Amino acid sequence: MSFIVSKFKCKGITFFSLLHVTHYSSRFSTAAVASIEPKIPLDFSSCIVQDKDLLLKSLNPSGTGLHVLDLVDEGSLEPHPTLYHLLLKKCTFLRKPKLGKIVHAHISNSLFRGDVVILNTLLNMYAKCGCLDDARNLFDEMSVKDMVTWTTLITAYSQHDRPLDALLLFPQMLSLGFFPNEFTLSSLLKASAALPDTPQIYFHGAQLHGFSFKCGFHSNVYVGSSLLDMYARCGCMDEAHFVFDVLPTKNEVSWNALIAGHARKGQLDRALSLFLKMLRQDFQPTHFTFSSIFGACASTGSLEQGKWVHAHVIKSGGEIIAFMGNTLLHMYAKSGSIQDAKMIFDRLVKRDLVSWNSMLTAYAQHGLGKEAVQCFQKMLNIGLVPNDITFLCLLTACSRAGLLEEGQYYFKSMKRYNIEPGISHYVTIVDLLGRAGLLNEALRFINEMPIQPTAAVWGALLGACRMHKNVEMGSFAAERVFELDPHDSGPHVLLSNIYASGNRWRDAAKVRKLMKESGVKKEPACSWVEIQNTVHMFVASDDSHPQMGAIYKKWEEISARIKEIGYVPDTSHVLYYMDEQEREVKLQYHSEKLALAFALLNSPHGSTIRIKKNIRVCGDCHSAFKFVSKVVGREIIVRDTNRFHHFYDGSCSCGNFW
Repeated sequence: MSFIVSKFKCKGITFFSLLHVTHYSSRFSTAAVASIEPKIPLDFSSCIVQDKDLLLKSLNPSGTGLHVLDLVDEGSLEPHPTLYHLLLKKCTFLRKPKLGKIVHAHISNSLFRGDVVILNTLLNMYAKCGCLDDARNLFDEMSVKDMVTWTTLITAYSQHDRPLDALLLFPQMLSLGFFPNEFTLSSLLKASAALPDTPQIYFHGAQLHGFSFKCGFHSNVYVGSSLLDMYARCGCMDEAHFVFDVLPTKNEVSWNALIAGHARKGQLDRALSLFLKMLRQDFQPTHFTFSSIFGACASTGSLEQGKWVHAHVIKSGGEIIAFMGNTLLHMYAKSGSIQDAKMIFDRLVKRDLVSWNSMLTAYAQHGLGKEAVQCFQKMLNIGLVPNDITFLCLLTACSRAGLLEEGQYYFKSMKRYNIEPGISHYVTIVDLLGRAGLLNEALRFINEMPIQPTAAVWGALLGACRMHKNVEMGSFAAERVFELDPHDSGPHVLLSNIYASGNRWRDAAKVRKLMKESGVKKEPACSWVEIQNTVHMFVASDDSHPQMGAIYKKWEEISARIKEIGYVPDTSHVLYYMDEQEREVKLQYHSEKLALAFALLNSPHGSTIRIKKNIRVCGDCHSAFKFVSKVVGREIIVRDTNRFHHFYDGSCSCGNFW
């Protein structure tokens, strides 16, 4: 029995087919082959193999749906496993599951309906096309399964966000006597790493690690890379390093998994150290490598390191593709350089919805509401459909820029895109109304919400009450927060500050006593600045830094200069009962002021100063920094928990609205 692939013309269409030839010598002519095709006149002209016509649709409306299968049904072609494999692989490559289902139906009525190899190819087609229910139905119907069958379905679940389904197949597989290979274990480990919480990841991952060790697969590069990725994702970096160190052979995936683990934990120094080691050992970083490091730089606001890695991408000829470009854009935005973020956005090879959302987020972080609105309109003009994240970014930008009417309009327009507002969208609208001083409207909005308000919703109202010094409504909002989230220190501190700003010292003391009795601890305020790749951290009235004497002296000098041009310390921001002179002294040594004085001492004249703070910037410090930017003639960028403040020539980018 022999097969040839021949080109023929059938009803005016050039076609390539597999011909089943029996009882003939392998030495035959095209004319001899034509004589055994009885029903359709064939004009053979070549034996060149092409597959572009494999998925031609039926010429007859009553056909199977594929012309090649119609020929089989007509008897012009004999069915053969190779033909089905070619058809299914073509459907897989082109991601055409509907055509694959036509082939499936034909196989079910053929002599090969029980052929495990063909059925595995069919299973793989459903898996690669994301048709997991169809894949599972086929799997359950298969009377004969082999290791490829089990591995294919496990991998499908692992790659399509159904990790638990993948893991549940493993004990079933073992109970039937099947022994996993390195690809099965690798997929199972990836599934465990994708579980929703760390205890689950570690529980399943550690058991799979033990099984891999018993089977001798722990040193396999595929299994080992998946193992260290699993440990890295649950934050067990010591275990991840142990697996990495004992791997006899490493690849880019191994390095990427370890670098990404440190990046997720915000350990930029470790991630960069591994990156350099990777380069020294002649491994080429991938887009995933760069994306992880840019993410770490973004979390710490490390602009210089981010620029260095970006320069390496350019020198190595790397292209700024979407997902890496999005993290690079995010890195520049989170490091305070909105101009560079916009430049990256403009240079992206292809902008997807994530790219536009990243740019909207950047504008929101920097309080550029009007620019965010313009960006959103451009996105709509090119035909992109916004999602819930798009609207959250846009509403946040409107809130931080005080664009009340625009924010309300876009909130209402979500229905036009069939998007139901989530709790985060409601929080943003409460914040928008509250910042505008419309506290009664904000309370009414909360009471009319179609979903139950959370602690975050009431917290937004509480923050607005602190801003506008509404003690009564602030007390009411705080009580709601305490009921829903009694262990969060933020609302307690806000309420205490509201009482203190209204000179209700006894009430403020009661709140602090309640915090102490409940074991709720306030996060200490700290600020940090990076000079020559070294991070310097400060707390209020700090005396631990080796340059502290010079820092205090520098701030006293700057303080005297800004007072000469109109700075008056706002002692209302000292929230303890003491006399006015003590309050003024207390204000002078806030952490952000110490960080600024240190930066002025140790950075080049005229350079931009970038300071980060772990809580909202103090109102008096905000006022002082405006005067300092004018006196020293430098831009000062402060990133707090809410947004960026760009101080330059006596003003701030927030327009005193934050």
